[in-house]
Amino acid sequence: MVQCEQFTTPVDAVISRMRALDATLPAADGVAVFNRVYLAVTEAVDRRIDGGQFEDARAAITLDVRFAERYLAAVETVTDERRPPACWRPLFQMRRHPGVQPLQFALAGINAHVGHDLALAVVDTCRTLGCEPAEVEDEFDRVGDLLVSLEESIREELMPGPDLLQIADPLTHLLGSWSLERARDATWTAARALWALRGLPDVAGEFTERLDAAVGLAGRMLLTPLPDR
Repeated sequence: MVQCEQFTTPVDAVISRMRALDATLPAADGVAVFNRVYLAVTEAVDRRIDGGQFEDARAAITLDVRFAERYLAAVETVTDERRPPACWRPLFQMRRHPGVQPLQFALAGINAHVGHDLALAVVDTCRTLGCEPAEVEDEFDRVGDLLVSLEESIREELMPGPDLLQIADPLTHLLGSWSLERARDATWTAARALWALRGLPDVAGEFTERLDAAVGLAGRMLLTPLPDR
């Protein structure tokens, strides 16, 4: 278990910010679609923290809050008419495109947040707690397991119709090319690499930039507009 000073930032604070954002966005907005999904995930993590399902609640809270803050910072960047990280640009650019399905918006947001933000959130957490990544791996795995378990229900809820079970369907083919579980595994590797590079800021910065661009490319693929069904 991580031994560190108590971290007092509540998960409730980021949940409140996501609820406030949800109240301001049109339901069909792509960012709103992802925000609802992420809000449900964060609420589920909060319930598990309150229920004592994390061995180290302080580490779980820190990781959850640092993770959420990166998404909320991206939203604020766009609100302020500044350029968001590359991983988030496809979602913000395509958020109102009529040819993009809600499930595409949801998975593109998960791709950006897990593929890029989560790796940086692990590093943020270790710096905050004064620990090594291995000491928060259990909390990382529990949050990741929750995301994976919810992915199936997200796909079922947002699938436009049962015909998408057909392998030849363009949306089925497109979304089948991305895996949350593989993204999570790659994120853990990226987090460990960034931690190892913390004494080399130039190299760490270049690594982060490349990661951001690669995740953004995957997001752009996930948001490919499709013909009317």
